[in-house]
Amino acid sequence: MLTIYGVYRSRASRTLWLANELGLEFRHVPVIQAYRLADPHAPDAPLNTRSPAFLAINPNGHVPSIDDDGLILHESLAINLHLARKHGGPLAPANHAEDGQMGMWALWAATEVEPHSIQILYHRVGKPPGERDPAVAEAAIAALRGPFAVLDRHLATNGFMVGGRFTVADINVAEVVRYAMPAPELFAAAPAVKAWLAACHDRPAFKRMMAEREREPA
Repeated sequence: MLTIYGVYRSRASRTLWLANELGLEFRHVPVIQAYRLADPHAPDAPLNTRSPAFLAINPNGHVPSIDDDGLILHESLAINLHLARKHGGPLAPANHAEDGQMGMWALWAATEVEPHSIQILYHRVGKPPGERDPAVAEAAIAALRGPFAVLDRHLATNGFMVGGRFTVADINVAEVVRYAMPAPELFAAAPAVKAWLAACHDRPAFKRMMAEREREPA
């Protein structure tokens, strides 16, 4: 049995979306981020990323993690690549070339996009108004114009990230790009990215994941 650790309002959303796409049966353990709690060490605190029980699973203290029949893995993008390879089908790489491309795009998303997209999320909508720094958000938007142009050219030519079809690579990149949605000006300048992300978000498995996310406390 696959066990997924992490609340829906976290990077665990990526793995939960993929699990829905693959039709996997899984056990969900909702581990909340410690920073969202007043006192993560309080006796009545919910299971969180600083709870000893979770640190025994992931000593880094981050979500998501999985236990896949005894194989413990961390890092959402790597988890998704593993699950897609294991279960196969159209979401998985069809050959070594696609496997390499999927790994490349996962690392690209993690290094070129996410450090900036997460700042847009935090400083435009994610923090209380008094804690938002417009300068941080604007710097992140400026930093993403280049990567968005790269992605837009790729999608305008190929339609999807890899292999001309929807795959785990689309899930991985879309979930990182989603953080930039509070900056519509980025998407206005990248119409292929905008259309691709909308198509990803129109998938029933994504909608199911987001519905569960909305049921969780903000």
